[in-house]
Amino acid sequence: MKIQYQDSNTTIFESALYQTTSTVINLENFILIVDPNWLPIEIKTIQLHVEKIRNSKPIYLLFTHSDYDHIIGYRAFPEAKIIASEAFQNNPEKEKIIAQINNFDDENYILRNYPIEYPIVDIVVSDDFQKIEIEGTEIVFCQAVGHNSDGIFTMIPSLGIFIAGDYLCEVEFPFIYVSGFLYLETLKKALKIIEQFEPEILIAGHGLFSKNKKEMFDRTKEAEKYINDLIFSIKNKTPFDLDTFLKKYHFPENMIAAHKKNLEILKEELNET
Repeated sequence: MKIQYQDSNTTIFESALYQTTSTVINLENFILIVDPNWLPIEIKTIQLHVEKIRNSKPIYLLFTHSDYDHIIGYRAFPEAKIIASEAFQNNPEKEKIIAQINNFDDENYILRNYPIEYPIVDIVVSDDFQKIEIEGTEIVFCQAVGHNSDGIFTMIPSLGIFIAGDYLCEVEFPFIYVSGFLYLETLKKALKIIEQFEPEILIAGHGLFSKNKKEMFDRTKEAEKYINDLIFSIKNKTPFDLDTFLKKYHFPENMIAAHKKNLEILKEELNET
């Protein structure tokens, strides 16, 4: 499995699928694993890395949100304690998400050596800028809704790490599954985190990390602009220049499909269907 970034505390793994990231952070008193995914051999690589650095420390799993690709490696770490949002814990579509994992494995003839289950949450995040001390380390969490309904931002101030989940990804524009307007509110929270905590590294759920503060701001502002431009286009019934916009991105077929989905959701929110 590709290692996208590594320093003395943090290793960012990148899957061969959708450039999805899994992050392992070696904190003073515990190991934090973020969204272990995708393929069995990739999850095995993460397991081996954790065992190499663990030194008997407890393991915690952080799930940035409940999209099936991000929870697929849950039971590969059976002794771990789970961190996720209250909305994640109460997700009414747990069976649907598990079915998505099983369908993926079935379509690709994948066998796993651990059961496929929806995560049971031990540490519940229920508020914005909520501070939780875990094994002596203060971590700040924030609700991040818009992409889906149960996302969280995570900031580890002592290490300057900002874990953004499927927001602020350089490889893709905003994928809106729930609400464009809530997505904009989440982007405001991202700006506040960047301004207040000045993270040394931004870790996104897909694509490259960033260690450049200007780039962190730029990703946020570009995401805001895309959604606001789309809203303007819908309200004023003016064309959105998709061809020019897509020149910034690879994988055009997938991007076009995502854009069409965004358009449908925003039209519904604006009562323009």
